Amino acid sequence: MSTKNTSRRSFITDAAKTTAAVALSATVIPSFANIMGKKGQASMVGIPYSQRPLSYGYKDLEAAIDATTMEIHYSKHAATYAKNLNEAVIAEKVNISNVSLESLLGKISKYSPKLRNNAGGHYNHELFWQSMAAKSSLKPEGKLLAAIEKDFGSFEAFKTQFTDAGKGRFGSGWAWLVLNNDKKLIVGSTPNQDNPLMDISELKGTPLLGLDVWEHAYYLRYMNKRPDYINNWWNVVNWDVVTQRYNG
Repeated sequence: MSTKNTSRRSFITDAAKTTAAVALSATVIPSFANIMGKKGQASMVGIPYSQRPLSYGYKDLEAAIDATTMEIHYSKHAATYAKNLNEAVIAEKVNISNVSLESLLGKISKYSPKLRNNAGGHYNHELFWQSMAAKSSLKPEGKLLAAIEKDFGSFEAFKTQFTDAGKGRFGSGWAWLVLNNDKKLIVGSTPNQDNPLMDISELKGTPLLGLDVWEHAYYLRYMNKRPDYINNWWNVVNWDVVTQRYNG
């Protein structure tokens, strides 16, 4: 047998082994749903944080966000936060066996900027994806609506305040609807990938609704017109999920 044929056969064999290894690794890495409990608590040391599958297609939010932006945002930007968070957790020897991501964020000042930015980025985006739906009721009902009307005067007043928080955030960041420690609904914003759960955040409380106002979230369609992006985003808010967070 010639050396050329031997080399070719070796290449094919090695390639097949690599493909099999990749396939095997894909089957043994648990999904986010299996890893995390109801409160986002990891079940064992060393299991990575990972993205939940979207409950809609990339094209389904066209009323506010184009499909290309959705795909890049989810599969590139947000995926990188999850990857980098796993790296930081391992590098800094964080035992996540009995610490939820929310608890980790609550003492984020003890960790590196890499862990802070990527823990925030992962949490924020996971909440963001769930806060949207292809079909929106456009307005909450029940206790959440009553609380919004009580704390803001009206639903429209709340929307205006939230929109202003997103428009007014200088540079990159997030706008939030938060339930604070006094059980009052408040609106505010945070820079970069910070969020109201972090001990370093001026805005504190439990996030109920978050809007990504980084340019990568809207620039392909809206360019520099962030207000247009925010105004259209109200058409895809998943009020059922936001209400579940509030009731929970």
